[in-house]
Amino acid sequence: MYNLDLHYLGTIIGNLSGVPIRLYDGEKLIFLHSLVSLPKDPVELYREDIWRITEHVGYYVTQLFNYYGIVNFGTKKIIIGPTRQLGNTDQELRELAFRLDVSPYDTDEFLNGMKSIIRMPLESIMQILCTLNYILNGEKLTLQDIAIYDSEQNLISKDALSRREAQTYATNNIPVQDIHNTFTLEQSIMTIVRKGDTASLQAWIKSAPAVRGGIIAAEQLRQVKNTFIVSTTLASRAAIRGGLEVDDAFNLSDAYIQKCELLNSPDKIMNLQYHMIMEFTKRVERIRLGSRPGKLAVDVANYIQHHLSEPITVEDIAKELYLSRPYLSRKFIEETGGSLTDFILKEKTEEAKRLLRYSDKSLTAISNYLGFSSQSHFSRVFKKYTQRTPGEYRDKYTG
Repeated sequence: MYNLDLHYLGTIIGNLSGVPIRLYDGEKLIFLHSLVSLPKDPVELYREDIWRITEHVGYYVTQLFNYYGIVNFGTKKIIIGPTRQLGNTDQELRELAFRLDVSPYDTDEFLNGMKSIIRMPLESIMQILCTLNYILNGEKLTLQDIAIYDSEQNLISKDALSRREAQTYATNNIPVQDIHNTFTLEQSIMTIVRKGDTASLQAWIKSAPAVRGGIIAAEQLRQVKNTFIVSTTLASRAAIRGGLEVDDAFNLSDAYIQKCELLNSPDKIMNLQYHMIMEFTKRVERIRLGSRPGKLAVDVANYIQHHLSEPITVEDIAKELYLSRPYLSRKFIEETGGSLTDFILKEKTEEAKRLLRYSDKSLTAISNYLGFSSQSHFSRVFKKYTQRTPGEYRDKYTG
């Protein structure tokens, strides 16, 4: 490698980009340069997936739409990331810290560090990858030559529809792009998103009719991407009407569109589109309270979703909404028919169910993460709403 100083190269790239950069020899870390302090390196959470990437240049996108660029040369591997064009929410970063086993005492440092990483467009990181690849492998690549790797792309997600149903969704050309010119079908999907009705969405997909979409591009891949953008825009607007906060909806929409632009397969884009519509629907479902929730109830639900990993009290919410505690409690009951304290605990229980099924964290870790005062308190609350202890629930769904 003509005596190339890899540490110097990594330092320069890291300083210019403001994004952490690492050098591995085999699986051994031999160099790390980062302008921010992170108690734990988030790359370790995706190590197994990233090490499957063996091409000279690759790209890995996480569930939170953070991305890592990879350059392989000889026995060595350079990894740059994570970054994304839009910042993560505190709740997303707290869950990331939880999955990394970051100590509660170091969580704030981790959040501050992640927020301090320079955000940049996908294209900028990809240009860095092309430059590094040319220096290290003597190979000239363009952005179109870089493959995206995404563990969700083909499997969709563990709690989504089956792969067979997703394939039916794709082969029938059902996504919103294909109902762009069919007002009735378009309204059916958008109504489902607005209501947060995941059960109806699953049922609709199973029996949806095949329809033709309008032509909005001269080339097939661009047609699929353009219609993905259209459907994402429609879904985000429907979700906002359903109560999802505007910033949350727009950030999610932008992240999915950026991810779509990295793909070069119509089938993968259709898979991604299914996942996008389902995620918008699920997010609305989590904040809907009955068929016609009032503004206060929606504001309360959004607050809870943004603070699930913290202890939440009625006083906290009242302060956030500039209301007195008695008025908030009374008004919430009027709008929903249930108590606010009960709703908070139900939402934490729903999050606990997801973590018990799809993570290997201990019951104590999950209890602490969700802000319960003790594991026994967590167990009592969980059993109240599920009729099972956390351990019994995990055994039933993962055993």
